[in-house]
Parts: sequence; structure tokens; C-alpha cells
Amino acid sequence: MTDSAKGAKRRARGFEAASGLLKDRIRRAGESRGFVVSRLLTHWPEVVGEEIAAMARPVKVGYGREGFGATLMLLTTGAAAPVLQMQLPKIREKVNACYGYNAISRVTITQTAPAGFAEGQVQFAPAPPNAPPETDPAVRQRAAALSGDVHDLRLRAALEALGEKVLSRPGQKKG
Repeated sequence: MTDSAKGAKRRARGFEAASGLLKDRIRRAGESRGFVVSRLLTHWPEVVGEEIAAMARPVKVGYGREGFGATLMLLTTGAAAPVLQMQLPKIREKVNACYGYNAISRVTITQTAPAGFAEGQVQFAPAPPNAPPETDPAVRQRAAALSGDVHDLRLRAALEALGEKVLSRPGQKKG
């Protein structure tokens, strides 16, 4: 097949979902840590629930010598470990539902600091969003004056917010 024919065939497919492009890499990375079902990693909050997912995350699945029953290792902070310990049967049940059979026979918990040890693990919860900077009252009044002729209240509010952002940009030279 010539290079131009390959290029034409590739363009004929159109856009591809990002998940399709990364699927093989995610699968290989997950399999290196024992995760045969990558859905367990990619959809962890959906598998075990938001409450448990906020306290722990899956780290590794280890298989025994005979291949019967795997062990799922979870990483958590020290304060959440007793709560998770009480929920281990429920976690195992939910994870096995993800696999479709009794793949996981044990769940172990590893306690660590929120930032991890030598590897510098990331925080479990995402950082709170930054609060927007306070807008100068003069800029707010100017944006309100520019959108004052608009009769639709929702549209006027949206235009005022847009005007505030445009007028408060640093280095603004145009009027």
C-alpha cells in the first residue's frame, strides 16, 4: 500500500474518540499492575461509590501461584483505614461485580500519608477550584453600562460577566 493510499484510508475514518486512541496504552499500564479489567481503574468511583473512592484508590492486583483468587491492594490515609476495614466485604463484592465473577478473594489496605512516601503520590481529592479574583467596581459599572440596552435579563447578565472578564484583562489597551 502506498503512502498516499494509507493517508487516504486514515482520513476516511474521520475523528476518533480519545479513549480509542489511549485504550491500548491504558490496558498495558493496567496489566503491568495486575488490572485485567481496566474499568476498575478508570471508573473507580462508579464501581465502589463516591464515599469509598474518596477514601481509597486501587494500587495493585496480585495473583497467587495457583491463580485462584487475587488480592486487591488499596491505598488510603491512616485515618480512613478503620472505616475501610469495616467495608472490605462490600468493596470486594462491588469489585467482583465489575469483573463479572469472583476474581478478587482478598482486599488489603495499605496506609500512607496523603502525599505518599518516596514516590510523592498525588492527593486523593482534587484541589478546590480557585476563587475568581475580585473585579474592580469601575470595571463592573462599565460592563453594566455597555450591556444596559439588552432587555433579556439572562442575556444581559451573561454579557456583563463577559464584559467584566474582557475589561479586567491585564494589559488591556483597547477600549
